[in-house]
Amino acid sequence: MGFVQIVEYMSSRTDEIEKLINDWRVATEGKRTTARVLVCKDRDKANHWYTIVEFPSYEAAMKNSSLPETAQMSEQMAKLCDGPPSFVNLDLERVEES
Repeated sequence: MGFVQIVEYMSSRTDEIEKLINDWRVATEGKRTTARVLVCKDRDKANHWYTIVEFPSYEAAMKNSSLPETAQMSEQMAKLCDGPPSFVNLDLERVEES
């Protein structure tokens, strides 16, 4: 069963966050377990963002989370946010593609 994590955060330093994520992608090439990532900006709330990360399983998400590069990226990203992020952890039950 798939697993999805939604990270909600606020930041006006999105260029720095984008660079941080791109650096993480390079550093974790061949190691990360993400299946798909969507970065979404809330059009009704300034500087409000959601990152939706899909994994093949909960276990794959935990493996990705335990990478030292992920811990470092998360720590640095928290410093670029206007407050602590919030997380929603979801078991993926069904996907419909149009």
